[in-house]
Amino acid sequence: MRSTATRAVVGAAVATLVLTGCRGSDGGDTADGASPGVSPEACPDAVNEDNGCIYLGEISDLTVGPFAPLAVPITDAHKAFWQKVNEEGGVGGYDVNISENIADAEYNPELHNREYQAMREDVLALGQTLGSTQTLTILEDMKADNVIGVPASWNSAWEFEDQILESGANYCFEAMNGVDWAVANRDVSEKVVAVGYPGDYGGDAGAGVEAAAEANDLEFAKIETPTGQDNQAGAIGEILREEPDLVVVSTGPAEMATIVGGLAQQGFTGAVVGSSPTWNPALLQSAAAPALEALYAQAGPWGPFGTDTPGHQAMRDALGDVTPNDGYTSGWVWAYPMLAALQQAAESEGGITRESVVEAAGNLEEVDYEGMLPPEAGATIGEPSEVAYRASVISTVDPDAPSGVSIDQDLTAGPTAEAYDFSEPCFSLQ
Repeated sequence: MRSTATRAVVGAAVATLVLTGCRGSDGGDTADGASPGVSPEACPDAVNEDNGCIYLGEISDLTVGPFAPLAVPITDAHKAFWQKVNEEGGVGGYDVNISENIADAEYNPELHNREYQAMREDVLALGQTLGSTQTLTILEDMKADNVIGVPASWNSAWEFEDQILESGANYCFEAMNGVDWAVANRDVSEKVVAVGYPGDYGGDAGAGVEAAAEANDLEFAKIETPTGQDNQAGAIGEILREEPDLVVVSTGPAEMATIVGGLAQQGFTGAVVGSSPTWNPALLQSAAAPALEALYAQAGPWGPFGTDTPGHQAMRDALGDVTPNDGYTSGWVWAYPMLAALQQAAESEGGITRESVVEAAGNLEEVDYEGMLPPEAGATIGEPSEVAYRASVISTVDPDAPSGVSIDQDLTAGPTAEAYDFSEPCFSLQ
């Protein structure tokens, strides 16, 4: 199981963020003996009318937040994934329903907490909890409730939390791999600047950039920037004053495009690597498209939408005629470990309950990602330093690719990530 000693580091950071819950819960069985979020009655619009129903919650960013262009397809991919599971018979005599408990938290931590309070008595687990800081606001309640969650984020702290069931390399390793790739492939040799949102996302990636800068004997500077396309002039000016030959960006897609476009207008010719959530294929229709084609590469946790694996093909088949977007890809991949935990819990003596799902989630030896990631990427047994998955994909802009990027370097853990002592989260708010 994950390290108890190191979990205290994360817990201290969480304590500064957690908002008081509106309702209490001990996470135990309900009065009639059934686990919360598990019903013997069929799901609404059930595929299998003789099955019971497992209810999963989804707390996302579906309208006005900076990640809505990714979060909407993430959520739609979850719907398609669980529909496919149900069509194949369900899990342990149950269909899985996410549609009854979908909430839009607008990337707002307080609203995220409020939405969890509204659904916490009604769901077995969270199939999606979008955002690092947002998830931290509910983590203590999740522990009290015996609820696991699948994060729509890649915070390095998640490796140290038994309630969180993540997939793919975290922001920190991803940034390390992006810097190592740029050093090897973009003649980066002088200085790297990390620019990103304040808090966990930008901080975690920034810590990875700093580690890789030290490993590659590069100068390092860090710049924080707020959300909003119209709020990036300061970051652009600071980057230009630093005169780096590499910029690593950890923002939303709109901010990233504004930064890269602004740098290009000022004559910047260095390299830009973006964290995974910075890309959206719609950017190819923006004024920044030429600058992105010239300067930008994406560090990502798995191959993009058009990648040739059985899992990617299953996703495309299940989704049908959609505009390709790697929000779909992420949503699909993130659902696999939840399925694995439910399947393992179904085989336990008490069947599927909150408690058995938590236990299963902490004891996964591997996860069948159908080739989208190797099975060992889903392992949760062992210390984070041993089981944390460290490999990333580097993609470059390709207008002919389904989601606008194609793989330049397949899943690879660079020398910085391979050597990194991952005994605690890369970044903490403590």
